[in-house]
Amino acid sequence: MSHMTHRSAYSSLVDRLNRFPQGAPPSELLYRILEMLFSESEASLVALLPIKPFSARQASRVWKKTEADTRSILDRLSSRGILIDSEQPDGSTLYSLPPPMAGFFEFSLMRVRDDVDQKVLSELFYQYLNVEEA
Repeated sequence: MSHMTHRSAYSSLVDRLNRFPQGAPPSELLYRILEMLFSESEASLVALLPIKPFSARQASRVWKKTEADTRSILDRLSSRGILIDSEQPDGSTLYSLPPPMAGFFEFSLMRVRDDVDQKVLSELFYQYLNVEEA
């Protein structure tokens, strides 16, 4: 049963990603990539985020978390290249989930990090983008 819950968190994220004009066709490789980039709880939360840029306050309402907890999660995702954060002229921060292709897939590889095997992740991206379609 936990496998179904686990898969549904990532399925919800895939559904969210496919609201972009250029989505991410579901496949076993895509799920493997997402599992490397997102924890199950992060996948559940990101699946709820709006398409347009949003504030921590907006996300906290959707997630039913405090604004401080929400900002912490959003900043952690931004530091890993999953979200884009942009400071506004008034000093506030807006966040957005970039599209998967030419977006957070690539951004996640642009940061030197030790929480993900970047070689394996790169190979999965390559297979997903170039081999699987064939």
